[in-house]
Amino acid sequence: MDKNQIIARLNWFYTLELNQVDLYITQSKKVADQYTRKVLERSAQIEEQHALNISAKLKELGAKPTLLGDVLGPLTGKIGGHVIPLVGLKNMLKANVMLEQKAMADYKKFISSLKGEKGLVDLLWTHLIDEDLHASWFESKAKELEMEPQ
Repeated sequence: MDKNQIIARLNWFYTLELNQVDLYITQSKKVADQYTRKVLERSAQIEEQHALNISAKLKELGAKPTLLGDVLGPLTGKIGGHVIPLVGLKNMLKANVMLEQKAMADYKKFISSLKGEKGLVDLLWTHLIDEDLHASWFESKAKELEMEPQ
């Protein structure tokens, strides 16, 4: 993968991570359960660190994070954060799992396409693992809610 392709992929992840920041912050304001709210807030902080990491890597490569990502990511995150909770907490968590699984699949594909980029690959692995942990928690909480009597 050449430098321009790497920059394009990093900008995709930058936009995705910014989307997740605003999605989780907005969702956190919509849920009554304090623990779930705190997990969403913490997840947003982790996603924000991912965006900062990617921004730093882009600058290291002589590029800037995309302006489109700076606008589109937060906008779509806020919209999703307002709309998705309308389907209920359990379904919101399931939607979050799907989003995290998409991010994980994209990270895996990107990692496998990189050769000789150890520093970048190591960074992407840490992001992938965080996404997996988020998905696991969301999925576990959704299953817990399914077990509760209606």
